[in-house]
Amino acid sequence: MASVTLRSVSKHWGAFAGVDDVSLDIGDGEFLVLLGPSGCGKSTTMRIVAGLDDPTQGEVLIGDKVVNDLAPGERDLAMVFQNYGLYPHMTVAQNIGYPLKVARVPREERMRRVRAAAERVELAELLDRRPAQLSGGQRQRVALGRAIVRTPRLFLMDEPLSNLDAKLRVSMRAQLKRLQRDLNTTTIYVTHDQVEAMTLADRVAVMSAGRLQQVGPPLEIYNRPANAFVAGFLGNPSMNLIEVIAEDGRLNHPLFSLAAPAMAPGRVTIGERPEDMAIVAPGSGDFDAEVYTAELLGDSALVTVSLGSKLVAVKAEKDAAVRMGDTVGVRFNRAALHFFDAATGRRV
Repeated sequence: MASVTLRSVSKHWGAFAGVDDVSLDIGDGEFLVLLGPSGCGKSTTMRIVAGLDDPTQGEVLIGDKVVNDLAPGERDLAMVFQNYGLYPHMTVAQNIGYPLKVARVPREERMRRVRAAAERVELAELLDRRPAQLSGGQRQRVALGRAIVRTPRLFLMDEPLSNLDAKLRVSMRAQLKRLQRDLNTTTIYVTHDQVEAMTLADRVAVMSAGRLQQVGPPLEIYNRPANAFVAGFLGNPSMNLIEVIAEDGRLNHPLFSLAAPAMAPGRVTIGERPEDMAIVAPGSGDFDAEVYTAELLGDSALVTVSLGSKLVAVKAEKDAAVRMGDTVGVRFNRAALHFFDAATGRRV
């Protein structure tokens, strides 16, 4: 196991900064998720840790050793990719054991470690099959088995579940979380999926445009986002963000007005998560709106209403009697409101 430290790491291609001055400490045995939209720099950050990309500036430490000049094979890490990367002509056992064969581990020891790794990822009965005979989830477990068979100090995982269907992703998340806890190996996991980040991570590092936006435990980031980008990105459905004007002790919008907490006058973005808002009878909420659409989610209903040209999502009871075109009242939960500077996006 090992800690990982990034010190002012940047990666530039000409004038474009793929990673921009990222500093991050990842603890020994920690499961850290790099989360963000496509093109935000999360995969490039992981590739710099792996040694597949060289930083334009900054240092990468694994343990207490700077590894900038070490080749990937010298960093004692294992990677799991989105596309599995299995050899189709090899059996499951041969795929899992390939890193040991390259390292010239004796056959008897190699097979012992292959069987142990296969048991950890629940493939012990499939060692003689080839990848074409496996399901997507089984192939991903072969890739995981190949990663853990070497007992590396560090796991790097780049969108490993994105090729699986929704139901299989749920079960694989649970298996992956349990496996990482049992192995207690430092793991950096890249994803754009907020649910994966929330369920897997000890801490989440949210990125946008090459820069870190916020780092912290999932619930902390969910409950207290540092800026409007994090607020709008984390959560499914995401937080409602509505621009208002703070003046004379009020938060004024063309269609509603709320009492304002103490803050400087000017443009403010208020945010509230759909589960904190409520659908009420017309005339009894903070504003009335037309129902744009109503979706049954199973345990609840997601009601989307039109607030001028903006759509606002509200979670309601699963048996809420609302239909498209209805007029409903919407109420904010004053205690759950978030406030962001409309110009900078920073929390206020």
